[in-house]
Amino acid sequence: MSENGKEIDMGTRFNADPLESDFSNFTNADVPEEIKLKRQILTNAMESVGFVNYPTEWWHWSYGDRYWAFIKGKPFALYNSADLPKED
Repeated sequence: MSENGKEIDMGTRFNADPLESDFSNFTNADVPEEIKLKRQILTNAMESVGFVNYPTEWWHWSYGDRYWAFIKGKPFALYNSADLPKED
């Protein structure tokens, strides 16, 4: 969101389907320069604190999960799936 509460145009809606968005949901898609700049700002901010991007979705970032461990070359994830309480 911008300072005035308006959603920032990132080139596609959040969770856009690849076919719906003509594959412009990919982080490094061929999109207008203004959108590339906004995505680069997001990328710089997220990577500077250790997150990794799932490259087919500009909005998808991971930290500490199996994907993060794989990309970062770590021997294991920092956390695993949570076990939900069993229903009675």
